[in-house]
Amino acid sequence: MILFIRKGVCMKEKVILSIDLKSFFASCECAYRGLDPFTTPLIVADTSRGKGAMSLAVTPYLRNFGIKSRSRLYEIPNNIKIMYVPPRMKLYENYSNKVIDIYKEFISEEDIHIYSIDEVFIDATEYLKFYNKTDIELAKMIMKTIKDKTGITSTCGIGPNIFLAKVAMDTEAKHNKDFISKWTYDDIEKKLWNISPLSEIWGFGKKTEKKLNDLKIFKVKDINNYKREFYIKRFGNVLGNDIWCKANGIDFTTIKELNQRSKNKSISMSQILYRDYNVEEALLIIKEMNDMLNSKLRKMNKTTSNIFLGIDYSKDFYKKFHDSISLKVDEDDKNTIYEALEYLYNKNVEDLPIRKVSIAYSNLKKKTHTQLSLFDSFKEENNEFENIIDEINKKYGQTSILRASSLLKNSTIKNRKNFKDII
Repeated sequence: MILFIRKGVCMKEKVILSIDLKSFFASCECAYRGLDPFTTPLIVADTSRGKGAMSLAVTPYLRNFGIKSRSRLYEIPNNIKIMYVPPRMKLYENYSNKVIDIYKEFISEEDIHIYSIDEVFIDATEYLKFYNKTDIELAKMIMKTIKDKTGITSTCGIGPNIFLAKVAMDTEAKHNKDFISKWTYDDIEKKLWNISPLSEIWGFGKKTEKKLNDLKIFKVKDINNYKREFYIKRFGNVLGNDIWCKANGIDFTTIKELNQRSKNKSISMSQILYRDYNVEEALLIIKEMNDMLNSKLRKMNKTTSNIFLGIDYSKDFYKKFHDSISLKVDEDDKNTIYEALEYLYNKNVEDLPIRKVSIAYSNLKKKTHTQLSLFDSFKEENNEFENIIDEINKKYGQTSILRASSLLKNSTIKNRKNFKDII
């Protein structure tokens, strides 16, 4: 295994493929009809909803005219003859399953992580010798098979870790003639550092971008104007570390970690919202649900080391995401866990109406001690405070003491019938 030292950090150099199916919904519709998405002006949208409806996908042909996915129909030019087709999720799921089966023809299932309906991460490190191919040759072989068997074109980023492979795919592969881009650690300063705006980077949402812009940070390179400790103090352990690590191409996550499903007991909670919530409003719901689930965790005298967040968008968009993060220590502190949830949210969320929120704690263990660091000197006092609130709520009702934000009209915590708890 090749090791790479950067900023005093020793990293294993793997061969990760990040593969995305190009304009997936629109490509599925073209493939089903025997059409070429690079020459066909097709848009997936429910036109029965009127001109205010949003397109779910457009073909690469239309992208060349500056038409973007998720445009309102009234924003689309009238001087182009366009084929509108209604969304068919079952069709897209069938094509997705066919492509996943193709991945499994080449790669063991344990080395594949299905990130979304149209995107995967593959750890190809041990397969190059087996196939006697370079990483680019292996990627081309897989992509050609997808094209031959399904008619769908894919793009691929290749990198020494998951983050760099994903960024290579998102920012460069789609512009290359063969739809492949390979980044190494040597490309961090040449390519990664020059990316702007920051929200182009996987995991940097508009909210994080705004906070960094306020610090006069506009390119990834600018992040290195401050030390890691600065970001930890300003943004918290999870997000602070992540910002600094991303700026330096550091990512220790493995495919096996992404795929691991803990056999230990877990607790979870989900809530179907009574209306569409925007990106800012949904954060309040996540905070309230975390308060409730954290109270349950402390009643069980347990800690958690794995945090899960799932978001389902409005059914009109056929989209959702779920992601998880492993904490460095076993944890029961409400604020620390919320910090992890907020990180997962900002990393993945899109500016779409949100209809369902799910959170979960797993890898539960009996609490035997409290882990402190230089940055959480008041953690034990906070836990004592939370225990007092738990006792009051137990005696006088579960909503006797709430956050002041629970008085906002967007709050749902007083209407607990909307929640589904699973233990």
